[in-house]
Amino acid sequence: MDTNSTQIKQVSAKTPPKPAAPAVSANTQKELKLSSQKIALIISVLVALIIATYLGVSPYLEFKQRVLALALTFSSCFLLVYFSYEALIFREINNIYAGLEKFKRKEFKRMSSKFLFRPDPLQRIKDEIYLLAERNQKEIEELKRLQAMRREFLADVSHELKTPIFAAQGFIHTLLDGAMDDERVRDKFLKKAARSLDGLDTLVQDLITISQLEKGVIQMKKTPFDLNEIGQEVFEQLEGKAGSRNITVHLTNSPEETFEVFADRGRIKQVLINLIDNAIKYGLENGNIWLSFQDGKKKTMVTVRDDGPGIPKEHLNRIFERFYRIDKSRTRDVSGGGSGLGLAISKHIVEAHKSTIVVTSEVGQGTTLRFKLTKMKY
Repeated sequence: MDTNSTQIKQVSAKTPPKPAAPAVSANTQKELKLSSQKIALIISVLVALIIATYLGVSPYLEFKQRVLALALTFSSCFLLVYFSYEALIFREINNIYAGLEKFKRKEFKRMSSKFLFRPDPLQRIKDEIYLLAERNQKEIEELKRLQAMRREFLADVSHELKTPIFAAQGFIHTLLDGAMDDERVRDKFLKKAARSLDGLDTLVQDLITISQLEKGVIQMKKTPFDLNEIGQEVFEQLEGKAGSRNITVHLTNSPEETFEVFADRGRIKQVLINLIDNAIKYGLENGNIWLSFQDGKKKTMVTVRDDGPGIPKEHLNRIFERFYRIDKSRTRDVSGGGSGLGLAISKHIVEAHKSTIVVTSEVGQGTTLRFKLTKMKY
């Protein structure tokens, strides 16, 4: 007896006590696929059978036996309900833990938001966790995208500011190093430095403008005016620049036609200048640009079309981004010395008029830009 008891004590000392097994094992939980409604139905049926059995045999039992049978009936119903409830709790908790593991792997499952006739609070909590995690992940991805855009914008601004500053700095230092005595060289370098500083001023003004447009600081001063009249003004302003590349700008509407709209005259003129200027810079030499207006029932369509090289599909959604260039190798001089903000400013001006610039283009087939303005009501 002493030897056996000693052996038992040694075994119990080496082997730690095992924790109590849960009411439902992991395998049972995996196999248990019943919904809460079905489980409730099964429990009700079993409880009803137990009670019916008690009621059926109780008339044939003595008093003490009836009390014992009643106690057994109560215990059976209690254990049945208790273990069934534990099964539901453990199953849902394990599902929630499995869902948390999926969150770590960014495997989101779209859950149904229809909680009608769903009495199971744990299932609803799990669904809410899924939806919250998915929404938070989207917000994180959007913040990362905006952060990347901010870094790209700062890099672009630094590059765009550096180019005219370094050019003007180089011309001025060359003059200070002794070239100022030569009148011909001095005038030439001073003119180049002035052009660089003018470009810098244009860039800064465009940055201020687009910042104010994005914040909504600039209000559109809408008045009635004739679009065809503005088209003639833009044509005269850009005729020389288009002629330097042998590009012909066509005004498809006759001078006698009128297209009265209600918009900000100065800003719409700026949009037309930006769109046509962009077509001149990136179009083919000896090419063509068409500006046309077409009245609708409530809106007037403005169309700028060219027969240039076109825009690849992967770039169509990005041409209105600040400083975005399809050909990254193009320098400011090659692209015409613009600030790189013309299309972005045009987009914001048109959107401030409750409209959108629509772009259609195919490589080798030219590009067409359209937007609508509200017609003047009489």
